[in-house]
Parts: sequence; C-alpha cells; structure tokens
Amino acid sequence: MFLTIISNLYDLWLWIWNNLFFINIILSILVVFFQRRDPTSVWTWLLVLYFIPIVGFILYLVLCQDFHKNKMFRVKEVEDSLNEPIQYQTKEIQKLIAENPTDLTNEDRFLNLILYNLNSTGAVFTDNNDLKIFTDGKEKFHDLIEEMKTATKYIHFQYYIIRDDELFREIAKVLKQKAKEGVEVRVLGDGMGCRSLSKKVIDDLRNSGVKVSIFFPALLKWFHLRMNYRNHRKIVVIDGRVGYVGGFNVGKEYLSEDKYFGHWRDTHLKIWGPSIMGLQIRFALDWNFASKENLFLNKKYFEETIPPDSLNSKCLQVIASGPDYSTPVIRDTYLQLIHSARDHIYIQTPYFIPDDAILSALKIAASSGVDVRLMIPCKPDHPFVYWATYSYAGDLIKAGGKCYTYENGFLHAKGICCDSLVCCYGTANMDIRSFKLNFEVNALVYDEDTTLEMERIFREDISKCKELKEELYDNRGYKIRFKEQISRLLSPLL
Repeated sequence: MFLTIISNLYDLWLWIWNNLFFINIILSILVVFFQRRDPTSVWTWLLVLYFIPIVGFILYLVLCQDFHKNKMFRVKEVEDSLNEPIQYQTKEIQKLIAENPTDLTNEDRFLNLILYNLNSTGAVFTDNNDLKIFTDGKEKFHDLIEEMKTATKYIHFQYYIIRDDELFREIAKVLKQKAKEGVEVRVLGDGMGCRSLSKKVIDDLRNSGVKVSIFFPALLKWFHLRMNYRNHRKIVVIDGRVGYVGGFNVGKEYLSEDKYFGHWRDTHLKIWGPSIMGLQIRFALDWNFASKENLFLNKKYFEETIPPDSLNSKCLQVIASGPDYSTPVIRDTYLQLIHSARDHIYIQTPYFIPDDAILSALKIAASSGVDVRLMIPCKPDHPFVYWATYSYAGDLIKAGGKCYTYENGFLHAKGICCDSLVCCYGTANMDIRSFKLNFEVNALVYDEDTTLEMERIFREDISKCKELKEELYDNRGYKIRFKEQISRLLSPLL
C-alpha cells in the first residue's frame, strides 16, 4: 500500500513537471483575471509565479484575498446615525467653496480635503477638541494606565501587537481589576501581531471578566489565511471622554528596552473632545466583525460627553482606510496634502515605499521649491522593506528633497506636516501596505499650534539624524545597490 502511494505521487509529480508550462499559463490567466488589481502588483505576482511555479499561485491565494467594496465591516446603525451630520457638513462646506472658489484663506485651503474624507469614509469634522503628543513609550503607557484606572463605564483597548511581557502584564492587571469593579473591558488584537499571546493568557483575561477578540485569527498557531491583511490600528477609548491613537504597540521594545532597537522614537496622540466618537466608531466596527457583538445596538457607547472647559478648539477628522474600502483614503489624504503644500512638507515614516502618484507628487513639490524633508530609520526591522525605503529615498533626494536617517535608536513615528497648518499622524506608514492592505486609522489635525509643535519635534529629531546627501547615496556600495534593486522589485508585495 505504501509503495503504491509513493508510486502514484511520483507519477503525479512527473505529470506536473511535464505539463508545467501549460499549468503556469492557466495559473497566470487566473492571476490576471481573478481580481482587478494594480498592474504593477499583477506583473510582480506573474514574476513570482514564473520563478516558483504552482507554489507562487498558492502564495497568491493566501496573501491576496480582495476585500474591496466588501460590506462585512459596515453596520447599518452607524451609517444611519452619521447620515444627517455628513449631509449637513457637506452642504455647508460646498457653500463655502462656492462663495470663495479662488480666494481661500489658509484656514479654508483644506475644505476640499475635509469634504473628501467626509464623503469617502464618513469622517465627521469636529472642533472643540484638545490633544497631547507623546513621543516616549514610557510616558505614553504610564499616562494610559493611569487613565484606565479612573474608568467607570468601559475601556475599549485595541492594538496591532500585544506581547506577553512585563508591559502587558502591568496593563492586564489594571484591566482585570476594572472588570471586577464592573467596568466593561474589551481587548481587541490582530491575529498576526498578537500571536505571542498564549491561550492561557487570553483565558485568564476572560475568566476575570475581560472580553477578548482576535481580528483574523490564525487557522493554526502560526498559519494565517489572511496573512497580508492585518489590522494595524492602535485605538483606546475610555468612558467616551478620552482616546488614544498612534504608532506605539504593546511590548517592551516600545519602552526602549530592546537592545537591538535602542531608543524607540514614536508618536502617539491623546485626544479629548467630540473627535473621540470617530475612534469609538472605528473600534466598534472592528470589534463587531471580530466578536460578532454589535456595539451599535447600545447607545451608551456613542453618547456625546461634555468636554472640559479647558479644551483649545482644535479641529480634527478621524480617518480610516483598509482593504474593505473602495478607495485608499489615507493615501489620498497624504496626496492632497502634498499637492496643497506651498512652503514645506515634513514626513516621518519607518517604511517609505510610495506608489507612483505619491512619489511623483513629492518629486514635483521638491523640484518646485517646496522644502520636502523625509525622516526614516537608520536600521531595519524588516530588511527588504528597509532597502526598498532606501531606494525610494534616493529618488526623492535626486529631485531636490532632503532625507534624514534617525541615528538615536529606531524611528517608528508615522505622519506628515504641511505648511505649519495641518498634520496627519496615526498608524499608517508611507507605504503601499498601509495604503492598500492594512486596516489603518489616523488623526487629521487642522490646527496651527499642534502642527507647529509637531514640526518643532521634527526639527529636534533632525539633531539626532544624519542627512543622506546625494553624494553619500551615490557612493553606496554594490552590495547595497543589489539589495535595493531586489527589494524595489518586490516592493508591490512588501
């Protein structure tokens, strides 16, 4: 029996080998016509299929499921509740644009951007907000833990990465205590990012009254059918009165306690005011999908809280994007900000793999006299991604932009500042993965004081950087050039 099975498998292998050319043609046709994709991505997958036949197609099926225009993350209750304010704001903004079609003030320059995000994702524009900027993980998590200790109604806690280490054990202690006090506690993690969380840890949380759900969990411990589609969001909402969004995940490296990365430079925002509703809605949509519990059926999670009198009337939109949207909203927001710049653009990102439109817009801006500055890490956490980043940074430098490599540890901040008027920070990197594959969320802040502070921090970071000048880039060795070319070739898949 065993010899018969071996013989049959050998015959099958011979048949596949003898017909490999025709099998590859059929699989290539499926890659081209199976789903509508960016031609660059299609050609890259065809290249993969050429070099690793059949296996390449299996990778395509695992990594490239398409969720565009999929309604599985939408809930009718939230769409109905947002319909009225969206229609009202749309009419008011259209009226302002019609009254001043060619003579918009600095404050009005971004009305079209507000309108775009309003209509594309229901990102309601809010004022009377305030925020605090965190660039240090220890300070941010200390603040978060202290705020969670004061919760009386609920804690909604969502991170891409949650590691089972000292930091999460300290957080879990607070979460379990609040659950025992009767506070509703929900923890949402990503199946890939939270793979180090054991069943024992999750069961312990649940036994303490904490509700835990995993977004796109693994089929087995390490096997993910949706490996390419990750929930990259980091959102915390406490009692509807304070919210957090930004780049820090939950792990000791984010406290600058990892020897390889050293100091971890990131950016996170603490927000007060009506814009928290945007974070709450985004969390609820993700939670509903992962847990099948519809939070929109309970209005207490979406009641407007009375903001403190000390708020500084900052204007915000909470914008989200992901493979379930028909348009890459955060990418389009970055693109509009770049096109609108008249004086300067400051960008911080650990991964710089722009699509053609973003790269062209930045090069045109730099060539037109706009001060374009890009800050990236000096070391990789993902080698292929880093060398692709280095390659695209070289394109920007040759167009007249400036690039800085952060030398004081690892740069993980994700955001853009434009003309000291508006900034956009959150979870989205300046790369194709964040634009099209990951589920992301950013805070788009239309406030001069906040943007000036972000730019001050950026300039302070420059003192800890080395400028990657054109002469230095041109003198890089052949080994680096080879890494760049291979990584750039694979960039649509990174």
